[in-house]
Formats: sequence, structure tokens, C-alpha cells
Amino acid sequence: LSSLSGLTHESHKKDVEQVYLRCSEGSIEWMYPTGALIVNLRPNTSPASYKHLTVCIKPFKDSAGANIYLEKTGELKLLVRDGERSPSKVYCFGYDQGGLFIEATPQQDISRKITGFQYELMNKGIAADLHTVSAPCRPCSDTEVLLAVCTSDFVIRGSIQDVTNEAEEQESIIHVGVNKLYRQKSKVFQLTGESGNWRGQIKTLLECGVKPGDGDFLFTGRMHFGEARLGCAPRFKDFQRMYKEAKDKGLNPCEIGPD
Repeated sequence: LSSLSGLTHESHKKDVEQVYLRCSEGSIEWMYPTGALIVNLRPNTSPASYKHLTVCIKPFKDSAGANIYLEKTGELKLLVRDGERSPSKVYCFGYDQGGLFIEATPQQDISRKITGFQYELMNKGIAADLHTVSAPCRPCSDTEVLLAVCTSDFVIRGSIQDVTNEAEEQESIIHVGVNKLYRQKSKVFQLTGESGNWRGQIKTLLECGVKPGDGDFLFTGRMHFGEARLGCAPRFKDFQRMYKEAKDKGLNPCEIGPD
């Protein structure tokens, strides 16, 4: 978390400050914004790999007091307008498309304003998977499922306990009861209650129309801004079939116990 304050620069409202961030994910919080900030993302990777990176930012729900631009060689492209209220909206761009320029807007009372957002740098392929606009609810092919098992941030066998729809954010929250945990990147799925059952939540698009139902599924997906996002999710019996077929032919991309 990088936290800055504009009050220390009250007499220099046209100042432009530079901020350098080395982490691949984190957040910026600019209290009482005045002047402008140039945010330089400099991950600890080879500069040759920068062209393969996508940057995504997710403004805080109550972020206010500044416009956020994409800047390259002096040209500005507006990303997030001050006061824009789009819950959970994520803005992504290629690392080579420019950096972030955050400019404070004139305020009567700057002490009430805080501009902030989370950011993530990721491989362009992963970003495309998370933010695809073409057929986002399309079932995965056998090959896609088997690859997802190898590359996803989480892989679990479980059932849908309940689904909560959030119309404002155009998302559904799938409440999952976990029968077997194969992998998780962060502790989204945890033991709960005295019964010792594993549970967790996975988010997906509202338009996909997920509903509670019987039977087990193989849930795979990515972590994105601290939330589990659904990827491929075949019925578990279908996964067992495709895994066995691929294994018999020596074509499964990685080993995982399907039982």
C-alpha cells in the first residue's frame, strides 16, 4: 500500500510528483489530492518482459478528488473520471500503452477527498481470460479444462450451496462447499464451523445465470484483486471422463488425482 497526502503541498497546487512501485500488485491511496501524480510501475522483472504485461486498476468504491489518465509521451487518455461510480469496474491496458497520470480536480474542501485504487500486473494471456468479452459464459472444451487444471490459481471439487446475485455490480457470488481442495493460491477456501467443512466464494458474471444445483463440479479459476473468479467449471463426472481419456492417451498436460 502506497499512501500519500496532498496537504503537505498545499502551497504548490500545480506540483507533479513521481511515484515508483516495484510490486506486481498493491494499492495507491492519495489523501487530500492536490496537483498531480505520475505513477511508474517498475516490476522486478526483465524490461524485455514488459511488453507481455497488462496493467489493471480497480478504483476504491469511495475514490474521489482526481481524474485518472493513461499517459504516453505527453498525451493523456481519460481512464476514470472523478466521481464516476461503477462498482467493481476494472480498467485494463497494456503496459506498453503508457503510465498512470492522476490529476487532482478543484475542490472546495480537499480534506474530504481520498483518491485510491488497487492495481495488478499480469501476463496478457491471463488478463484476456479474466476480461474476455466474447462468449464469457461459454463452456470450456476438454482441452481447456485440462489446461485450466494445470494453470489455475485454484482447483477444487465442490458443490454449489447457494448463489447470491448482485444486480448493481452485474455479478453472481457462488457459495461453494468444498469436497476436495487440489490447489489454492490464497486462502479463499477455508475450514468453517465446528463441522470442519471447507467453504468459499467464487464470483462470475450475472449474465451467466449460475443457479444452485445437485452434484459436484470441478471449479477452476483465477485470483483477481483478492477475489476468486470462475474459469472452467465442468461437472466432476465429466472431468473424470476427460482426464481418464487424456491420461490413457498420454495427453494430459499435468498430473492430478481425479478422485
